[in-house]
Amino acid sequence: MGSHFSQEKPTTIQELFNQIAPRYDFANSLLSAGMDTFWRRYVARQVARWKPKTVLDVATGTGGLAEEIKRRIPNCRVFGADFCIPMLLRAQNRGLVDLVVSDGLALPFDNATFDVVTVAFGIRNMASIKDALEEMHRLLRPGGHGLVLDFSLPAPPLQSPYRFYLHHILPKVAGFVTGRPEAYEYFGDSIETFPKGSVMLERFASAGFDNRTAALLSFGIVTVYTGQKLS
Repeated sequence: MGSHFSQEKPTTIQELFNQIAPRYDFANSLLSAGMDTFWRRYVARQVARWKPKTVLDVATGTGGLAEEIKRRIPNCRVFGADFCIPMLLRAQNRGLVDLVVSDGLALPFDNATFDVVTVAFGIRNMASIKDALEEMHRLLRPGGHGLVLDFSLPAPPLQSPYRFYLHHILPKVAGFVTGRPEAYEYFGDSIETFPKGSVMLERFASAGFDNRTAALLSFGIVTVYTGQKLS
């Protein structure tokens, strides 16, 4: 399947991502002090251990994770799906060709299509985490793996200063860099309310995943969740 882009009626969050696309990668690198590169490499190494032939990266954005997975597993066919066309155009500039415009809750692929399905920093923006995980599970072949990388909160004593950064510094800096402060106003609250640790693992279980794991990175600023579809 090659690149094909189909327009859908934009939602508010869709429009915001459209507007910040030109500065999205720079803002992420700045705001994470470059740790976003480390996180993507960690995930790509994990995916490579599963030796997949096909991978779908949901909410792929500008394709940073999909590109890293493809670099680490050259013989793997890596697909990217996102609801934001300007983001996907930048993913295309990375040399990614299997790109699809789609909502993460209703992906245009048959059941049991992929060996691995990933989503990095995107599931928080979806209307239903439950439905997103169930959709990931649907798309996996038996034995396949689902992986979610997203923000969490570090434990004390780092928690308080990180929360201050999250709610007071990050939105201002991100707004200045992208020119769209409203795109980051919800950011801190979305991280606060996102299910973490055992709660997220329970969501994986409810969606049908077995062999569930959670790995904290960067003192717990982000967490990598994995699960396997056994049948």
